[in-house]
Amino acid sequence: MTEELDAETLAFAHRMFDLARDGATAELADYVDAGLPVNLTNDKGDTLLILAAYHAHPDTVAALLDRGADHSRTNDRGQTALAAAVFRSSTGAVRALLAAGADPDHGSPSAVDTAGFFDLPQMLALLRPESGPTTD
Repeated sequence: MTEELDAETLAFAHRMFDLARDGATAELADYVDAGLPVNLTNDKGDTLLILAAYHAHPDTVAALLDRGADHSRTNDRGQTALAAAVFRSSTGAVRALLAAGADPDHGSPSAVDTAGFFDLPQMLALLRPESGPTTD
């Protein structure tokens, strides 16, 4: 059963997703601290964390993780926040996600797959430190 949301509630939800996209860390954190579900998900399965990671906002990623955001969630296309951060080459977001326990092999494509497909050796080195430094 799907409940219909009123226009005001939908507008608020869209604003929260915009805060994640824009990297409005303090404002978004205040809403989460006040009760906004940290794993709020849009109609494409994107969480606040996935959007913050995709838009390369490491401080927002860290704040959401600190508030319990689930780094293992995938969107409707099977993508994780870690894969999104790798795609955007956001070193800070990748490090925060890895420190929180994000799995580089989770998702489809995974973060490792993303780094390989887009030829991002610096990102692959973060994901697989045992592979050693890369030279360009």
